[in-house]
This record gives sequence, C-alpha cells and structure tokens, in this order.
Amino acid sequence: MIAVDANILVYAHKQGAPFHAEAKAALAGLAASAETWAIPWPCVHEFYSVVTNPRVFTRPSTPAEAIAQVEAWAAAPNALLLSESRTHLPRLTSLVMPSGVVGPAVHDAKIAAICLDHGVRALLTMDRDFSRFPALTTRSLLA
Repeated sequence: MIAVDANILVYAHKQGAPFHAEAKAALAGLAASAETWAIPWPCVHEFYSVVTNPRVFTRPSTPAEAIAQVEAWAAAPNALLLSESRTHLPRLTSLVMPSGVVGPAVHDAKIAAICLDHGVRALLTMDRDFSRFPALTTRSLLA
C-alpha cells in the first residue's frame, strides 16, 4: 500500500502549485489502480489547513472546496483514510527516541507511525524530513 503525504495533496489540488500536474496525475493513477492506497488523517488535516490559508495562497480554497476534494479522494474504491492504531504509542516511541525528534518534527513521526502500523510500504512525498525514519520508505513525486 502507498500512502500520500499532505504536500502531494496540496500540489494536486491547487492549480499553479509546484508539481501540480505531476501530483494530480499521481493521485489519478493511484485511484485508477487495483492497489489500495491511503491518506493518513494528519495529512488530511494539514491539507485542509494549508489550502484554506490566505497567508499561503492568494486565492485559498474555501472550506467547502477543501472538504469536497478530500471526499473525492476518499470516494475512490481503493482508498483508505488511516488513523492511529492501538499500537501507535509504542510505534511513535520507536521512531522519536532513536532519532531525537522533538517539536514540530513530531508531526512527521506521527505520520510515519500511522503508515508503519498499517503496513504502508511507501509514502509518496516531497518532504525529505521523513528520512529520519528509515523504517518507512519514501518515494518522491519526481522519481
């Protein structure tokens, strides 16, 4: 299973964003494939926060547009939305303790823990910060 990070969701949703065409095509390919793909809930929250923020975009998405986009992705028959599991705390601990992650970087550790707990084999992202967690394979949009 492949999971999708928030930055890919933002790029796919916002025309004019860097890598818009590539991100949109990647998500369309995932939705059209037979393989299950996923979006961790923290990535949904981050997506919504970014695309509706007038400090980030001259024309931010409306709340209705952002929610409609998430609903469209979630409606794909092979899509899952992933949340914390019963083993989230031990998994998170196993990621943050060896890497020394603190502060805002805990957000990425949370996403990594959710992915690993659900058997995600790769996270599609443009964020290099996930390299702190070698147990989670990342795949660049440009690879």
